[in-house]
Order: sequence, then structure tokens, then C-alpha cells
Amino acid sequence: MKKAENKEQNTFVLPALDKTDIAILKLLQGNARMTVKEISEKVHLSTTPVHERIKRMEQAGVIKQYATLVDQTKVKKGLMVICYISLKEHSKNAGLKFIKSINALNEVIECYNISGEFDFMLKVVEENMDSYYDFHVNRLSQIENMGNIQSVFVMGVIKQTHQLVW
Repeated sequence: MKKAENKEQNTFVLPALDKTDIAILKLLQGNARMTVKEISEKVHLSTTPVHERIKRMEQAGVIKQYATLVDQTKVKKGLMVICYISLKEHSKNAGLKFIKSINALNEVIECYNISGEFDFMLKVVEENMDSYYDFHVNRLSQIENMGNIQSVFVMGVIKQTHQLVW
């Protein structure tokens, strides 16, 4: 396998995923705690090649991490807000400063650079409207170069998944 040119990450170039790789990924997306033995039984391979495939996909960055999905309402983070953000200045340096500031905010659980009227879309979770107001006024809106913020409050989640479909 060739080492990727990206010097910032320790990644490898992975050949195209075959049907066995995709089957392994589907199983891990459904249950990241599944053992290599359980996966090998389902994809009809011995444990060694399954383990090697998983390691290759991890090294190539196909598998980024293993995570635990938490029910936000059961840990006092029942308010979800989508924030659309536009910046005043759009230089590379200004954008990098904004991204660094957003990454430091634990309330922001997702951030996307988007096209259109706004520059970024944030997914924010808070305990309630009072705590969101405090976050919005005292932390989010205080970020340097902040232009416009539009908050949309999520009333209910219809579909939420982390699983890709092939």
C-alpha cells in the first residue's frame, strides 16, 4: 500500500472497497462493539483477514472512529438548535480562526461549511432555552468576525442515522 501524500495524517491509500469490506462496514455501523469473530462469521471469512481488512480501513481513514450514540434527552441536552452563521470577512485566516473557535465550543456537536446565504451550519445541543440563550449571547455571538446568526429550533427528530448506504 502506498503512503498518502497528506503529511498531516497518518493515512494510507486504500484500493476500492469490495463487497466484503462494505459488508464489514455495514456490520460495524450497526454495532461497533461487534467482535472480529462475530464479523468473520457473518462475512464468511476467518478472523485474520477480517482483522486485516478492518486495520487497513482504519489506517486509510475509511473508519474514522468508534463512537457511542447518546440519547440527548436523557443527559439533559434536550434542546437541539441548528444555527446558520455568516462571517463578516471571508479570508482564509479569518475562516481558520472561526473554525478554531467553534471547535472549542462543546455545545456545538456538528459544524458544516455550506454554500448559499450562510457560510456555516452548526448543530448545537443545550439543556433548555435559557441555557441556549446564555450560550448564544455570551459565547457564540462573541466569536471574532461573527456576522449573522440565525437559530432554528428542532421540534422533533424524524430521522437520524450515522449509517451510510451502499
